[in-house]
Amino acid sequence: VQLQASGGGLVQAGGSLRLSCAASGGTFASYGMGWFRQAPGKEREFVAGISRSGRNTLYADSVKGRFTISRDNAKNTGYLQMNSLKPEDTAVYYCACAADRTVIIGWVPTTYDYWGQGTLVTVSS
Repeated sequence: VQLQASGGGLVQAGGSLRLSCAASGGTFASYGMGWFRQAPGKEREFVAGISRSGRNTLYADSVKGRFTISRDNAKNTGYLQMNSLKPEDTAVYYCACAADRTVIIGWVPTTYDYWGQGTLVTVSS
């Protein structure tokens, strides 16, 4: 499956952005999906994950209550709604899909088999 992330940009602190992840070449509903981010000089970190059906979600503590992950399997697209953005949210955001059906939601990058190219989110103070 190929993933295309979009929706990044420059926003002031307190603002909002909605990232999208368009999937093609596979059955999107067969994959768990996650969002990760990587800031300059830091390791890639888990942001949020969602199960195949969309019924289960998981968030990093740093974004809980501010970010919402969702998916529309009919449109082969996943989303990350980001509200109350902070300068520390600045990073390249990646969407990823996991094929392992034994994992409901993974938070380790190695759980994921397919990755999008990343979209840059910059939050100014």
